[in-house]
Amino acid sequence: MSNQKLTPLQESEAKRRAAAAAKVNKQPRIFSEAEKTMRKERVGKAKDALARSVGAKGDHVTAGRAALKKYLQKMNEPNQPDDARFEMLIEAPFKAPPKQRDNNR
Repeated sequence: MSNQKLTPLQESEAKRRAAAAAKVNKQPRIFSEAEKTMRKERVGKAKDALARSVGAKGDHVTAGRAALKKYLQKMNEPNQPDDARFEMLIEAPFKAPPKQRDNNR
């Protein structure tokens, strides 16, 4: 009977209990001084890019601003972009994407 399928209610209760147990056993993440300074620098650059892009117009601006806001919201997650990808993220609101060509003659 170990392969018995759980009902959705039992499954959600098991997930809730597992999350609560993980929260109790969670170890705080400790950042080194180099990581702290890098994070502060990145936050400053991201906030500066958001402030400068307020008056810009275009579809690429809204997508770039959304990506920057998402980055700032998820700063504490372990998977962070590398330096090249972060620079692309910073420049996203200011760089218009290349226009697509139509070969309709």
